[in-house]
Formats: sequence, structure tokens, C-alpha cells
Amino acid sequence: MTKKIAVLPGDGIGIEIVAEAIKVIDLLKSGFGLGIEYETAPIGGAGYDAAGEPLPEATLALAREADAVLLGAVGGPQYDKLPRDKRPERGLLAIREGLGLFSNLRPAILYAQLADASTLKPEVVAGLDIMIVRELTGGIYFGQPRGIRSRDDGQREGFNTLVYSEMEIERIARSAFDTAMKRDRRLCSVDKANVLEVSELWREVVTRVSSDYPEVELSHMYVDNAAMQLVRAPKQFDVMVTGNMFGDILSDAAAMLTGSIGMLPSASLDENGKGMYEPIHGSAPDIAGKDVANPLATILSVAMMLRHSLEEPALADVIEKAVGKVLDQGLRTADIETEGATVIGTAAMGDAVVAAMQEMSN
Repeated sequence: MTKKIAVLPGDGIGIEIVAEAIKVIDLLKSGFGLGIEYETAPIGGAGYDAAGEPLPEATLALAREADAVLLGAVGGPQYDKLPRDKRPERGLLAIREGLGLFSNLRPAILYAQLADASTLKPEVVAGLDIMIVRELTGGIYFGQPRGIRSRDDGQREGFNTLVYSEMEIERIARSAFDTAMKRDRRLCSVDKANVLEVSELWREVVTRVSSDYPEVELSHMYVDNAAMQLVRAPKQFDVMVTGNMFGDILSDAAAMLTGSIGMLPSASLDENGKGMYEPIHGSAPDIAGKDVANPLATILSVAMMLRHSLEEPALADVIEKAVGKVLDQGLRTADIETEGATVIGTAAMGDAVVAAMQEMSN
């Protein structure tokens, strides 16, 4: 049965990195027999340019009918003066909400070949393999009321609402426990329960859900300590679960432990395993069009898509092994340059991964 992918390149380097991922998908079709088709649509700034909305109705309709979504990145300085509801980032939030993508899986894995690219000592990060499970459709990014208002004293103030229901906490907790069951069976729940009532409820619900997963060792940690521990001793973590804003911050911090944010894919899943797959980095408008962006996170996002939504784990392994072979060859984009490496551009890196995959298909 042929599966359909909605491809949303977005803005900035999103266009370039998705083009390299498409090379990989095309090879999976022609060389590995994968039954797949894809259709491209605009989102973010490109969506606004095309239809006056960061998430055009046609794009959301395509994403809903597809079996999975591959996303590049959104945003750019040319859109900064748009009304808030028209900015590219609103398209990203809207598609997550529109597809019910509540569970964001963000791996932080250090390839052995890139140990010297990390800003931390190799002995601190060698063998790093963390999975951060971030709640994606609730919390302060979506809570109401929100806005900017004038006070009686003439001062303006901004306000946002941090809110989580028991149901939202329970379903992300179960997603995290299920993930931990497939790994080392250790789960650290990150909150701020000493200050926030929302976190008090978060900790209570996660603890309650843990009774259904006796094989998983559950611990709790305040978010400020978790940030410190990620830098001090990151290998103490297996799976981390946290809310939307905390997860946004911690996963980016964890990404840099691996040498570059350009190496890390992500999956955003609904309750049935349908997902949107994207690199965790942004649109990097300062390097867009210069053929220097790292496409590996996007290519590895295709591997996550094969594993989590398309039920093709063997093909996911092919992509991941091909990336490892390319790194073994000493090929690097500028963001992961190490001593003695050969620095190549975006398109050349995509071609190198494809060549490595072709060797495995012969």
C-alpha cells in the first residue's frame, strides 16, 4: 500500500534541507521498493506569501489526509513586523494543534565521530543517548487568556496563562513511559513543583500513572536543576518528560551537547502514531541560500518517520547507518567541523548520504 507524505519545506534553510531529504526518499522508492508518494505545500512565511496565512487551509487539509508530514523550518526577519497571528511561527503552532500532535520526541544522540565537536569534554558526552518527551499542544504557548493590556497606572503589561489539565498530563506521561519501556526504563519528570501549582498537579499525575509502569524507574527534578545536570552529567538521563516551554528550552540545550543542533531530528505524534517530522533547529535566515546548512537532522527525521509512522524500521536503520558511514568518511558541514575533516556543503552532504545508501542496496 502506497503511503502519502505531506512535505512542507517552509522558510530559510528549510527549502534546502528538505530538498536533501527528498533525495533520500526518492532513493527509498527507486532502490529499496518503498511505496510512497509526496506532495509539497507552503507553511510559515511561505504560507503567508502564498495565501495570507501562516497555515493555509489547503496545507492543513493535505497534512490531515497524509500518513505523515515532513517539515523543514519556518520564520525569517522579513515577517517580524506582521501581526502576531500572521507570523510564521503561528503556522507551526497551528499545525501541531490542528493535527493533535501532543507528544514531541526529541533525541539527543552523540555520534562517536563527533565527540570533538561538542563544547563539553568528550568523557562527559561520549555515548550520550537521551530522549526528551515534550508536551506540545498545551501549557503556556496555548493557554488563554493571553495578550498585552494597559493598566490603570498607564503601564502596559503582557500576560500569558500556564495551564494543564489532568488529561493532558496523563497522556504525555503515558507516551513518555511507553518510550522508556523501549529504552533503559528510566524516566525523569521535569517540573517546577516548588513554585507552580501547575507543576504540583503535573507531578501528582505523573506519579499516579507510574503505578501502571512498575518496570520504569521514575524520578522528579526541578527544571533549573535539570538544566544544570544536562551540562554537568548528561548521561545520567535516559528519558525526560516535561511541559511545552520547559521542553523547548531543555531540548535545545541537550542538542548542543551533541556537537550541533543541525544533527538532531524530532517526531511530533498524535494518539494514533501519525506524526510530523522535522529538525529541531530553526530557519537560520543568515545562512539560507549559501549551501552550508546541515541537512542531516532532516534526513534523520525521515528515519524517525519510517520508524514511528510508516512501520518501516529496517529502512530507518539504512538511513541511520548511511549517516554513520558518511561521518566515518570524515565528511562534515561547517557546523560539525572537526580537526582533519573535509567540509562540504548542504547538497554534497545529501549526495554523500544517498551514495552510502546505494552501497547498501547493491
